[in-house]
Amino acid sequence: MFPARIWREFPQRYRLEGVKNKANGDVYFPPRYLDKDGKKLDGEKYVLPDEGTIYSYTIIQVPPSQFKDEAPYVVAIIELSDGTKLTCQITDFHEEWLAIGKKVKLEFRRVQTDSHHGVLSYGYKAIPAE
Repeated sequence: MFPARIWREFPQRYRLEGVKNKANGDVYFPPRYLDKDGKKLDGEKYVLPDEGTIYSYTIIQVPPSQFKDEAPYVVAIIELSDGTKLTCQITDFHEEWLAIGKKVKLEFRRVQTDSHHGVLSYGYKAIPAE
């Protein structure tokens, strides 16, 4: 069994940290070792911006069992200020605020806990920036 704090061994799990291809500037998040053509990636650590806009979204009405108490909730594709896109939940907003193009900030929050002494899962969520 993994120690409860193993997530600290993987910084990209609790920071917006990706990799930037030195040859062409492509950004990959989460980090990976191969580029989009399957070749070994010559990259460097890249910290993504924490601001962006809603590119697209959907409202989850019937979630996986571990998130049933949170339904309905919104999952969106966020386009960060550098052009990178990622998927995350949007939270802390009023229903009438939600629209494509709205500005958001990303925050890290606890997503779930696997039992009282289990592994804590953290992730990034989008909140209104306005």
